[in-house]
Amino acid sequence: MISYLDFEKPVAQLEERITQLRDVNALHDVDVAQEIARLEAKSTELLASTYASLTPWQKTQVARHPQRPHFRDYVAHAFSDFMPLGGDRLYADDLAIMGGFATLNGRRVMLIGHEKGNDTQSRIRHNFGMGKPEGYRKAIRLMELAGRFGLPVVTLVDTSGAFPGIEAEERGQAEAIARATEACLALPVPMVAAIVGEGGSGGAVALASANRVLMMEHAVYSVISPEGCASILWRTSEKAADAAQAMKVTAQHLKRDNVIDRIVKEPVGGAQRDPVAAARLLGQALTEEIDLLSGSTDEALIAQREERFLAIGG
Repeated sequence: MISYLDFEKPVAQLEERITQLRDVNALHDVDVAQEIARLEAKSTELLASTYASLTPWQKTQVARHPQRPHFRDYVAHAFSDFMPLGGDRLYADDLAIMGGFATLNGRRVMLIGHEKGNDTQSRIRHNFGMGKPEGYRKAIRLMELAGRFGLPVVTLVDTSGAFPGIEAEERGQAEAIARATEACLALPVPMVAAIVGEGGSGGAVALASANRVLMMEHAVYSVISPEGCASILWRTSEKAADAAQAMKVTAQHLKRDNVIDRIVKEPVGGAQRDPVAAARLLGQALTEEIDLLSGSTDEALIAQREERFLAIGG
């Protein structure tokens, strides 16, 4: 069962009516096929028109949808032969950031990303995708390993931000994020990052300082959450929608400002309606981007990353 967001209520009402008609048809042998077909066409059209005109705040809600695919879903449907690697060799393993060897359309890569979890138990286990210092240090270890073996690095970013707890600060959260960003920029191999849900603050940038940065069509990417921005500017989170509009958090805004390089289309109604199709679309886009970078020298890849990020805001 799909969970409907507030702005999807008209679609939910239509689909509920379709379900009722199907039940009538099954129980009473009444021919309502034409009416069902008419309502299905109307529902599809309404869903498409709704998602074609989402506001930044509505896109934020879609990016946070509880049924939206996360790291493990993309591993299952876009990659193969995933071999997870754990631990930072310094403190512990952080399940909010996962990674390991994987195969993408026949090419061996190092895959790293945030995992939020898909139910209460797994969300707690993965800390809602909020990485701790040991998670970012694990990412550094895996990036350095990829550099030694000459493997392209692919990152899937989906976090509201790095974990802000006192224990993370005690273990050097800011330093770990900075070192992870530095490791991205210094990689001697191609690196492609994809913002697949939320891209929040330095916790996202630490895995997204890549040669090419992609965003799913309904993902968001910002220095702070809309609620956090609204709380600072207006002393209330109720103005989150205004903050989202002002911050230009959407893929469409960020593509125009050259913060990202490519927007990956999602199935109609968002990736949560068809995670398998969304994963395949992303996998194809990642493959194309790696192919474009594969002929570059180590020096050219490092220089391109430097030029790319220095040009933002210029």
